[in-house]
Amino acid sequence: MTTVNPETAFRTAARGSASRARMLRALLPALSLALVLIAIAWLNPRAISYFGFSLMLNLAIPIALATIAQMFVIAGNELDLSIGTFVGFVGCVTATWLRDAPLLGAAVLLGSIAIYALLGALIHLRNLPSIVVTLGMSFIWQGLAILVLPKPGGKAPEWLQAITSFKPPFIPFPIVAAVVIAVVVHFGLMRTSYGVILRGSGGNPAALSRAGWSLLRTKVTLFALAGLFGVLSGMTLIGITSSGDANIGNGYTLLAIAGVILGGGEFMGGRVSPIGAVIGALTLALAASSLLTFMHIPPDWQVAANGAILIIVLAARVLISRKEA
Repeated sequence: MTTVNPETAFRTAARGSASRARMLRALLPALSLALVLIAIAWLNPRAISYFGFSLMLNLAIPIALATIAQMFVIAGNELDLSIGTFVGFVGCVTATWLRDAPLLGAAVLLGSIAIYALLGALIHLRNLPSIVVTLGMSFIWQGLAILVLPKPGGKAPEWLQAITSFKPPFIPFPIVAAVVIAVVVHFGLMRTSYGVILRGSGGNPAALSRAGWSLLRTKVTLFALAGLFGVLSGMTLIGITSSGDANIGNGYTLLAIAGVILGGGEFMGGRVSPIGAVIGALTLALAASSLLTFMHIPPDWQVAANGAILIIVLAARVLISRKEA
């Protein structure tokens, strides 16, 4: 007859509990999205259709792209408070110069990505707080947007409108685009050797430096990627709305941060999830535009309700993390 060591049994049970907690933590973004969808289906069953998803998720893709941009910055233990106004600036350039003078518009957008990369270098070399630097840049992007387009107007390029209005069979375009964004970024950041290095710059920069990798290069790369996805977000937003406005992306800064955190990201340690970030962006888009509307919550209270949803999910993550520990 064999006897089981009580200490061994306790350790095995603890490992099993921690494993279940980690799995639940990973599934939490998807569970949040599922709960929002179930609530929408209960309140308005007709919304769960091809046309319904196309309408509800119409603006989810620009939000998802801005969330991915913020995710790259957070992966390096930084925070970007200018992504919203940057999206607005890109939108103004897209609705004016990119349509009327494509070469000039493309050059300006490429130059804005280069400026983002230089911001990463400045923050690293001078050891400046990213919150302060990007907060200052938010005013600069806002001012440039007003200079490019002093009042709402302009028009999206026809080719961009054609892309954003594409209607694939069976599956709405926003869902297809969200899946493509999540898979591509997940593979690049989570499944490649350089992706490990980029995440390592936030997870363990000292070890990365000792291994011979340039922290400056990784910081520049992360901010350049943030600029790239910010440009894609602004262009997509104008393709959907068909006209520009200097203030069109102002709310994206907080939405992007919330999407990253809702998707399982952490402000420190390089812990991010591209798939979770996209799911978080979709959840916020559905909660803001559809769920709260179907619940007949006044627009003045919808922002507060969004915050309540985020707090509930974060509280659940804290409880799960305690079990994981």
